[in-house]
Amino acid sequence: MKRQYLVFVVLVYAATAFSQTHHSVARIWNEQLLDAISKDFARPPIQARNLHHISVAMYDAWAVYHPSAQTYFLGKTVHGFYCPYHPVPIPNDIKAAQNEAISFAAYRIMQHRFANSPDAKNLFPVLDKLMDSLGYNRLNTSINYKTGPAGMGNYIAAKIIEYGLQDGSNEADNFRNQFYKPVNPPMIIAFPGNPTIQDLNRWQPLQFNQFIDQSGNQSTNATPPFQSPEWGQVKPFAMQASDMNLFERNGNPYPVYHDPGPQPMLDANATSPQAEEFIWNYMLVLWWSALLDPSDGVSIDISPASIGNNAVTDYPTDFTGYQAFYNEFEGGDISPGHAVNPKTGQPYTPQVVKRGDFMRVLAEFWADGPKSETPPGHWFSIFNYVNDQAGSSRKVGGVGPECDELEWDVKGYFTLGGAMHDAAITAWGIKGWYDSGRPVTILRAMAERGQSSDPNLPHYHPAGLTLVPGLIELIQPGDPLEGLNGAYVNEIKIKTWRGPLFIPNPASSVAGVGWIRAEDWWPYQRPTFVTPPFAGYISGHSTYSRAAAEVLTAFTGDPYFPGGLGVFHCPKNEYLVFEDGPSTDITLEWATYRDASDQCSLSRIYGGIHPPMDDIPGRLIGRQVGLDAFDYAHSYFEGKTPPSPVAALNIFPNPTTSALQIEAPLEGELDLRLHSIQGQFMFEQTVSLLSGKAILDIRSVPAGVYILSGFNQAGERLFLEKIFRTEFINR
Repeated sequence: MKRQYLVFVVLVYAATAFSQTHHSVARIWNEQLLDAISKDFARPPIQARNLHHISVAMYDAWAVYHPSAQTYFLGKTVHGFYCPYHPVPIPNDIKAAQNEAISFAAYRIMQHRFANSPDAKNLFPVLDKLMDSLGYNRLNTSINYKTGPAGMGNYIAAKIIEYGLQDGSNEADNFRNQFYKPVNPPMIIAFPGNPTIQDLNRWQPLQFNQFIDQSGNQSTNATPPFQSPEWGQVKPFAMQASDMNLFERNGNPYPVYHDPGPQPMLDANATSPQAEEFIWNYMLVLWWSALLDPSDGVSIDISPASIGNNAVTDYPTDFTGYQAFYNEFEGGDISPGHAVNPKTGQPYTPQVVKRGDFMRVLAEFWADGPKSETPPGHWFSIFNYVNDQAGSSRKVGGVGPECDELEWDVKGYFTLGGAMHDAAITAWGIKGWYDSGRPVTILRAMAERGQSSDPNLPHYHPAGLTLVPGLIELIQPGDPLEGLNGAYVNEIKIKTWRGPLFIPNPASSVAGVGWIRAEDWWPYQRPTFVTPPFAGYISGHSTYSRAAAEVLTAFTGDPYFPGGLGVFHCPKNEYLVFEDGPSTDITLEWATYRDASDQCSLSRIYGGIHPPMDDIPGRLIGRQVGLDAFDYAHSYFEGKTPPSPVAALNIFPNPTTSALQIEAPLEGELDLRLHSIQGQFMFEQTVSLLSGKAILDIRSVPAGVYILSGFNQAGERLFLEKIFRTEFINR
């Protein structure tokens, strides 16, 4: 039987098993959350937000009953949202109170967030049985936190749900895109080539006969829209205003955190300095797709002795560096491996396997589908796996006293959830603004244009594919691909993974690698999915994974997996889903969390999803996001006042025609300063807040997009800028 979950822990429970587990209540709810995510719609940034908010809820439900812990949400102002709270006495049985409050908080938020899940009818009875097995009265809906832990958990959940309805995610409208529009018409994936694309530098939708998302849910929309292109507007965890650049397109704002600058571009005639870099990036995806054949006779060592151990300084920062970092025709990168396992003092045992098996397994393991908890959830599963290993320690940062299991779990989830949330905001903000294409649309379009190697050969176009003997060639007369009456002679053929048309039964068939027309190229994915419905640059997998790896490294105080080795077993002919395989047993192995992250990044090239130019910026940005998230979370653990992100004003309606209602968590006078989206100062006005509210008259302001910021009477900034639009209607 083929596996259904790409996770470390099988998340299936009977009702009677809940009370028998030896894990903390936070772990129980986290695993139930991961199971719910795996059956929900595959929306990585939205699921990262769910992981973050429920982790925050569990952390506060633990911290509020801890004698010295500092809460994150209760009694605090988070991005302009104030959560009222007056301290209550610490109960005699602290652990029991914490467990109960955590359970009610997680239960209520999950009921709210997964109400529209395609698996809701199955999920909700499971949640009810979990509450029953833990001995809690789930009919207690009181949000009076003074009445006890149940009321506390319900109150925390209610306030986080309320916060989420104004955090920039547009949850109230089911996260629907508000203004993003693709510039390219859809490409019909079942047809060869890509005749409809207008701009190869911009994202293009795909049109399917039937689209099934990464979690295996069938969509009623045969042309799925760009998922979350405006996610840069969501309020972050640890990122600061100084990390953000604000851009504008068609009068609409695009906040971008950790801006990497634009991706390499291709001009129409490939004469720009970046054209060579653009073409090389997508050509490497083609070259690596030719490696996915377990019958090619090539074997490699996939143990940490030969793979891993990249230093940050190894990551390239220019085109020459990219060409040196990636092994163009053999796959992988220049990582040297590890001489010894530092935990045992012994060399790592080699594991020599077929290269095609390894690369297919890697592509599917990190693809997080079907039926998976998406990339941010995958790293929660890895964290849980780490905690179950012999030799794992529960010292935050590797120092100080050992935490009990509950404290360790809530602090770990709190930190990791914040990092995954910030990684989503960063990656999807960049995706929405830079709006880059995907290999399947670009490579098919380039193939249709022709070859760019020799103007004296047939079918030449400077923005076409590069000819490589044995991999990318012109179809000659007499070639099996020449077509009826030589219709395809002088078109381009490629030696590559042949695609789903060569897989009559995924349970027993293998497409293999062979020659096909380049216009028929498929990524190593399912034909009902093909590629994620959002822009490529930057790689979400690279960003999530490196952020998570940095969190696990910093939180455990050790870059290595317990015992110096993390493993995941993939049994022969049972593991792969896209096609049959692997042909032999394979065990994925990583010495460090960063090694696992780097393999995840490479897997997206093997899978035909990303070129290198999407990968490396994601790794570098993810590193910063992870380190910042740990530092920010750790300040709570130490009882310090963390360097909170500057809060945001609440304003509405937006867009407006005449006046804005201002909401801010304070009383008295507030100085408001208005600038145009281009930075031009418009005016400054002092308003008096009554119960945190005031009205700002903007009838004198021309129609356009503006930035409003708030200061106290001493000129100190109190609030992060708020973006709004004015219109002439009804003035």
